[in-house]
Amino acid sequence: MINLRQIEAFRAIMLTGGITSAAELMNVSQPAVSRLISDLQHALKLKLFERRGPRVTPTSEAMSLFRVVDRSFVGLDLIEQTARDLTARRTGTLRIASMPALGAGFLPRYLASFLAERPLVDINLRGSTSPTILEWVATGQCELGFANATTNHIAVTVKRIPGGLPSVAILPPDHPLTAKQVLVPGDFAGERFISNTTGTLFRHRVDAVFAAHEVSRIMYAEVQLTMTNCAMVAAGYGVSIVDPFSAYEYAHHGLVVRPFAPRVDFDVTILHSAQNPLSMIAEEFLAGFLEQTKRFRAEIGDPDETAKRLGIFDYNIGG
Repeated sequence: MINLRQIEAFRAIMLTGGITSAAELMNVSQPAVSRLISDLQHALKLKLFERRGPRVTPTSEAMSLFRVVDRSFVGLDLIEQTARDLTARRTGTLRIASMPALGAGFLPRYLASFLAERPLVDINLRGSTSPTILEWVATGQCELGFANATTNHIAVTVKRIPGGLPSVAILPPDHPLTAKQVLVPGDFAGERFISNTTGTLFRHRVDAVFAAHEVSRIMYAEVQLTMTNCAMVAAGYGVSIVDPFSAYEYAHHGLVVRPFAPRVDFDVTILHSAQNPLSMIAEEFLAGFLEQTKRFRAEIGDPDETAKRLGIFDYNIGG
């Protein structure tokens, strides 16, 4: 019976060209290598090397055997390297699903910085609505999901990003309200308003704020995607309240973004399997993503605090 140590000795001689060099490579004595090769030749009933002075020369049988052995060791080296990369979180597979608000810019930018240090990570990024994202995570098609508020599922853990993110007001570049630093419900009285689709939690929150302050808007249009909302406002078709991710993507296209008080939170929920733990690479990705959203929230600031600082008290903050 041959063993792995004998094969290692054979490969070491083939790579280095001599028994002494092979012994150094394997960190063993020269007699130990000679004994391993002798046992291997006996087990295989093959002559693998011919001695010519101080060196050994491989036979044609040895050359044929080495081609097979080397392929096997290349496979083992690849397994070892992959294991080291997984431990160092430099490789792996990430399957992520995202709602359009995040997937249009914020998430891909963070993803690019994450992958810059991990070029071997295989990424699959999908975009869809929150119910579909929930289904993908529940069925194991995606390991991580980023959605707006969603219902619970027995197979999925749903967690809200700590602290939430304040929604913002968006205006066309030439609108009179751009002169204000913070917008309040009364500023939207009689304005053509572009709304998100009915039936969503965010739409309900926005409508509830205007109802509480008895402000009537002209409900000009209703759209499903906030990016469509931003495009219409930038083109001058009205004003709106949207999530900050979409708004700041369009700020580079002429859209004017202003804080809106009282604060209306836009929820981002993190979805992952309730049965299976996250992979190491997914945990690292999520930790970095949360840190990125924390910095983004700090850049936006708290609209209620901004309104107080500016002395705007003609409404009930949080009402």
